[in-house]
Amino acid sequence: MNWKGKFVKPYAIMFKFGNHLISFILILLPGIFSCNNRGDTSGSQNQSSDTTRIKLEILNQKIDADVSNPDLYNLRAKFYLLDHQFDKALKDIHQAISIDNSKSVYYITLSDIYLLMGKPEDSRDALNKAVSKNPGDVDALLKLAKLYLIIKDYKNCYATVKQLLVVDNGNASAHYTRAIGLLEQGDTIHAVDDLKQAVDKNQDYYEAYVQLGELYAVKKDPMAELYFKNALKLRPKSREALYMLGLHYQETGKYDKAIATYEILSKADTAFRDASYNTGYIYLVYLKDFKKAIEYFSESIKKDPGYFEAYFNRGYANELAGNYQKAYEDYQKSLKIKVNYDKAIEGLNRLDHSKK
Repeated sequence: MNWKGKFVKPYAIMFKFGNHLISFILILLPGIFSCNNRGDTSGSQNQSSDTTRIKLEILNQKIDADVSNPDLYNLRAKFYLLDHQFDKALKDIHQAISIDNSKSVYYITLSDIYLLMGKPEDSRDALNKAVSKNPGDVDALLKLAKLYLIIKDYKNCYATVKQLLVVDNGNASAHYTRAIGLLEQGDTIHAVDDLKQAVDKNQDYYEAYVQLGELYAVKKDPMAELYFKNALKLRPKSREALYMLGLHYQETGKYDKAIATYEILSKADTAFRDASYNTGYIYLVYLKDFKKAIEYFSESIKKDPGYFEAYFNRGYANELAGNYQKAYEDYQKSLKIKVNYDKAIEGLNRLDHSKK
């Protein structure tokens, strides 16, 4: 039975923000007030809520005292935006623009509001307005290029990146944005050039290192290891970088390094099922250590009781180890989770034939 390629590769392309609108929105919208963090403990949330209320009251007082100040309306619009009060945010930013329609920053805020409202076309129009007000606004140009990428308008994305690089030749994000577009269009060669430009101009560009690592890993090129390790220097516990480095080692026959990397990953993310699954796969397929394979597939099942592939692989390891009753039970469990799973059916048939 041919098992190579059976394992799943779940996180190889997860950095393409062109396919991840929510991630892109988060990139576009850094926190205005540090207190507006919803991931805290309940006590901290209450304190944060009180602090937010106080800040809003202070801002309201400033606006009451200076009703013709557009910057204050812009600031409050951002405040409402982060609190998802879109109607109030729109009202404030339109008020700021009605007072002074010459500033590109107000149209950037308007674009952010439309983006979080799920209106990318309106967001694009607002950014184009911002650029028309200030053709050298790097923030507006970069957001516009990314937005064109989201809506897959590659021609305008590249044109905007080109315009941005004229204004700011050292902008690493511009190169990264264009690289993702090129990858989506299948132009790997020029995408790699842009990704290398990105890391040359910003040695802390984690996403670019990971993307380069993935591209070189596809070719089983040793450079993949270097790029993944550069990414891990920036984020030592990164699930994505650790997983893809381990997978690169696995696919290039460096099994000891792969197992060690998956072990680090399992400690960094104790709930991640695929690190132990891939380790079990290495022991099953390459090292022929069926006892170890069973242990690691069992670990994956403990993390995800619905992992039918892990049940099946454990069953196969049990079968090869001569534990036929356990193999039969594992195949049955796999088949119960995924009805008509052909591999499990084949395994059960094989065991039935062996009894004859």
